[in-house]
Amino acid sequence: MPLLNSLATPYAEALLQVTEGRGESATVADQCKQLLDVWQSSADFRDAMVSPVLEPDAKKKVLQSLVGEQVTPSLLNLLKVLADRQRLLAFDAVMLRYLELYREQQGITLAQVRSAQTLSEDQQAALSKKVQAMAGTAKVDIDLSVDPSLIGGFVVSLGSQVIDASLAGQVRRLGLALAKAS
Repeated sequence: MPLLNSLATPYAEALLQVTEGRGESATVADQCKQLLDVWQSSADFRDAMVSPVLEPDAKKKVLQSLVGEQVTPSLLNLLKVLADRQRLLAFDAVMLRYLELYREQQGITLAQVRSAQTLSEDQQAALSKKVQAMAGTAKVDIDLSVDPSLIGGFVVSLGSQVIDASLAGQVRRLGLALAKAS
């Protein structure tokens, strides 16, 4: 992955510089999250964009028609540059690196939350307040994902700190306590 990061960083830094100048960094950060969701959920789209068979011009036309109206011109230009340079293989790495750089610049802490079920709006709001208190910052970006193997509850990863409030974690801790008692 270091090679992909070294490839992604210049593109992400350039995009951040352009979006800062235009005052659209927050908007582009949201758009990057949405594009990452599409990238990860659509194997057909991903396969077409990284295919060596499709010419860069064809990829640019597809990008223009699919996302041209939903993203800022600066983000669309970056996608076209990636297509021209045959770098769409690094698409997700560039988007993730942009989000990292944006969070660093804005002082936003990333919290990764895995829950057993999809959280309601109220649960997300309550969790956000608790994570903000844990992080000690006013700005927290929460990355939610569902992991049915947790059985119930959730796991919060905040930097190197992990809070395991899942049923699977409680069962594991109980098993360790019983093993020590024997």
